[in-house]
Amino acid sequence: MTHRCDALLVGAGIMGATLARLLRQLDPDLEVVVLERLPVLAAESSAALNNAGTGHAANCELNYTPQAADGTVPISKALAINGAFELSLQFWSSLVERGELRDPGAFIRAVPHLSFVWGEANVAFLRRRWQALTATPQFAGMEWSDDATQLREWMPLVMAGRSLDHPLAATRVARGTDVNFGSLTAALLEGIDVRLGHQVVALERSGGGWQVQARLPAGNTATFEAPFVFLGAGGGALPLLQRSGVPEARQYGAFPVSGQWLVCRDPAVIDRHNAKVYGKAAVGAPPMSVPHLDTRWIEGQRALLFGPYAGFSTRFLKQGSLWDLAGSVKPFNLLPTLQVGASNFSLVRYLVGQVLQSQAQRLQSLRQFLPEAHEADWELAVAGQRVQIIKQIEGRGVLQMGTEVVSSADGSLAALLGASPGASTAVPTMVELLQRCWPERFASSAWQERLRALIPAWGTDLGADQSQLEALRERSNAALGLELSSPR
Repeated sequence: MTHRCDALLVGAGIMGATLARLLRQLDPDLEVVVLERLPVLAAESSAALNNAGTGHAANCELNYTPQAADGTVPISKALAINGAFELSLQFWSSLVERGELRDPGAFIRAVPHLSFVWGEANVAFLRRRWQALTATPQFAGMEWSDDATQLREWMPLVMAGRSLDHPLAATRVARGTDVNFGSLTAALLEGIDVRLGHQVVALERSGGGWQVQARLPAGNTATFEAPFVFLGAGGGALPLLQRSGVPEARQYGAFPVSGQWLVCRDPAVIDRHNAKVYGKAAVGAPPMSVPHLDTRWIEGQRALLFGPYAGFSTRFLKQGSLWDLAGSVKPFNLLPTLQVGASNFSLVRYLVGQVLQSQAQRLQSLRQFLPEAHEADWELAVAGQRVQIIKQIEGRGVLQMGTEVVSSADGSLAALLGASPGASTAVPTMVELLQRCWPERFASSAWQERLRALIPAWGTDLGADQSQLEALRERSNAALGLELSSPR
């Protein structure tokens, strides 16, 4: 028997959960079905230990504001990412106010965001970044300090035992967050028809939509038909997109990157740190490898995570196959893939070096952040698997580090490819997907009215009216229970 629905979403992670909840809010009569190959929700990229848990708002992530050749610090990307996260906060706040997310403390907590650097050149860069950002309403509250006493107050664990023989500086945003995207995913999917243990093995066009076959644990199959299919399966999205046969898939390849964390669960150490402290990436390191020391809440317990230590695996999913990379290489993307490999040899060498690191070498990196770190306090944990995009641009393969929504010409199929800052921007990303793939309904007065009730700032310039921005932030803080540390 074929199960027919209005929207079929593949992957029970934060992206699929966000899209499912948006569709149900915009039209409660829509039948939405989510297929997940694993027996549990959000077990891949969205799981707490598989990502940084940072509510990416460009408060502290220096890779979003790379210094230009002339010494200036462009901030357009930071403003865009900050605005996107504000929209996510507004959506979650609306759901809390409507009683559909009952316990915001289970998925979001206030944690200050800091950028920390040392060395004269890095301190000068951070000051220029701070000056550029604080000239805008979105970052007006960012604090700066190069005073050791102030820095000890902001991050006592990081400053303990640190030499003051070279310049140090940090910026701080009190309104930072730690987000458990696994818990949030589960909350968003409450009341949604989720089919666990359903691995998609085939999808083909059927009439005006798609027929999808999924294999169940017992070996039997289930068939679904829908006029719209979303592939939000993390690293598994590209192989499914290729299997669909849509011509848009032909311009993409993939480059997998794995990761690891050092995790501390000792309360005596954890209690001395309450922040997410980001530094600068090493020369040659990929952007997702910016070192950072994070206060985290995992399964209701506080922890500290340091990393990520990058690595390389041919798997596209943490619970994937070693043949994933080979299987994604097709005649149409072979040359671009080889071009990326040749032009990014230093990156490949860096990743291999990370894989071969000893525990002593990892601790050496940690002690740049925590001079007094003790080996016995830290254990190694495997993080999630990320698949970066290889895209054909003007006939050449280009490695891209962001996320991208790919859709068929008729809008009946869409896929999300890429990695950071994906989860934090899930809400605006999925709204833009609906705008592209459901244009008539999206433009209707009913959907527009409901959308603006859910996300008041949708379609507005957050930086245009500071009083309105502050009012929206106060509303989000109140709804989500974000009690912020007072600026010092």
